[in-house]
Amino acid sequence: MANDDQEKPLTPATKPYVPVITVDEELSFELRKQHKGFRNRTICCGIITAIVLIISVVMLVLGFTVLHVKNPKIKMNSVTIIGLNQVNSSELLASDANVTVIADVSIKNPNVAAFKFEKPNSSLSYRGSVVGVADVPSGVAKARRTMRLNVTFVVRVAEIAGKQEFVGDLTAGMLPVESYTKIDGRVKILNTVKRKVAVTMNCSISVDVTSQQILSQRCKKHVSV
Repeated sequence: MANDDQEKPLTPATKPYVPVITVDEELSFELRKQHKGFRNRTICCGIITAIVLIISVVMLVLGFTVLHVKNPKIKMNSVTIIGLNQVNSSELLASDANVTVIADVSIKNPNVAAFKFEKPNSSLSYRGSVVGVADVPSGVAKARRTMRLNVTFVVRVAEIAGKQEFVGDLTAGMLPVESYTKIDGRVKILNTVKRKVAVTMNCSISVDVTSQQILSQRCKKHVSV
């Protein structure tokens, strides 16, 4: 009984199990973590690089196609002289005698945006002297369209009759004239690409007085930006 009355020793409290991580396992875990982070960064960088390349290719293609500003083209189609056949020899030196010269000019715009141009500067010369200046309003050549302009010159006969070659040219039925046309404008694409263009055309034209057809034409064109 004495033994039974003695207190039994208490069972030591059970401590929670703590896994023991060795240095090698900790290093391996850290390496795997770093490798995973490196792989994620590599994938992210690859995606960003691919997006940048795609955008660059798209912009390059647009730059050579849609966003590429092409030079407008100007062409002299025909010249019509009104009133010359009604001027007789006695009226050649009259101050009130005049003729009207109408030049049919085409402006071709090959761009995907409109070509807006200011008031053109156009003049007509005969034997080296300016005999007429045209008053042409500003306008807009629509995208990928050809615009026709009638450039009208009112020429006083007295300004050209003083040339000793005039009577001979009139008798021969062939009138040599020179025209000068300069058009300043701009092309704006998507409000991002803007370009100012100046188109100049100098033409030497031989016109049949009777039929009013162009017998020969030599034009020099120049585009400046």
